[in-house]
Amino acid sequence: MTEATDDPTSFAIPMDPDRAFNAIANSRRRRVLLSLSQSHGATTAGDLAVEIAAIENAIDPSKIRSNERTSVYISLTQSHLETLDECGAIAFDDRSKSVSPTDATEPLAEHIRRLQTACYKPDSEGA
Repeated sequence: MTEATDDPTSFAIPMDPDRAFNAIANSRRRRVLLSLSQSHGATTAGDLAVEIAAIENAIDPSKIRSNERTSVYISLTQSHLETLDECGAIAFDDRSKSVSPTDATEPLAEHIRRLQTACYKPDSEGA
């Protein structure tokens, strides 16, 4: 007997495949989707920028410098959040800079998690 989580329809993404692939094609967009999936609610572009900058710099979020946060924030607000909003992966309010999940957020995040688990980086040593 298979679990309900193995049912392919439970991971159905309510969008065109090309839009889904575009949504997850960029690492920052993937991180936005994963973050929203884990938070189960709205957040701000600023909070996402701190979280993503911390991941990219492999440091604690409390140690993020202003320039690191600003670089990610600009990238998110001028490109990535709009891209995700246009395809329906998230809801982004440009005025308030709030970011909320949609019906597509969790299925996309689940596919990202499965890809991260299935993919590996070959060991370059001993080659």
